[in-house]
Amino acid sequence: MPRPASPASLLLACAFLLTAGCSDARPCTLIGARVGLSVHVRAPLAARAESVEMDVCWDGSCRQARTPLHPSSRPGQETCSGDTCAAPAVPTGDENGFGEVQGLPERPVRVRLTLRGAGTEPVLERTIEVTPRGVFPNGPDCGKAGPQAVLTVEGDGTVRSGS
Repeated sequence: MPRPASPASLLLACAFLLTAGCSDARPCTLIGARVGLSVHVRAPLAARAESVEMDVCWDGSCRQARTPLHPSSRPGQETCSGDTCAAPAVPTGDENGFGEVQGLPERPVRVRLTLRGAGTEPVLERTIEVTPRGVFPNGPDCGKAGPQAVLTVEGDGTVRSGS
């Protein structure tokens, strides 16, 4: 024969049932964010670049990050059929990549950026100072991850921090 529930466990179960569904809090997932630098290379320079190398320096030491560059795209014209809509990916002529940098701080760092193409000579070499910041992949109420920074290489070779 089953044992009757204790008064304390009944009270706890009732409290749980009364508050279930009353929370305004958004659920937070376990999604994280990679730590490092995102690089966007704009056309026409992107056509000559295949990969990016970065020496990221702070506090007297440097860490290296290398990554291939991948074609960038944007959403094309949306088409709908009944309840289903779709938009094709349209190439932009730009390229992008992400280099992981373990231990990257949330303070200014110096980045020596080298774009490489098919040949042995660099396509572009530049040095820039950036300040990585934590990112919030689930929104500001779910905690900070990262840090990350974005480097944009314009078609003329100018490098700036930001998207």
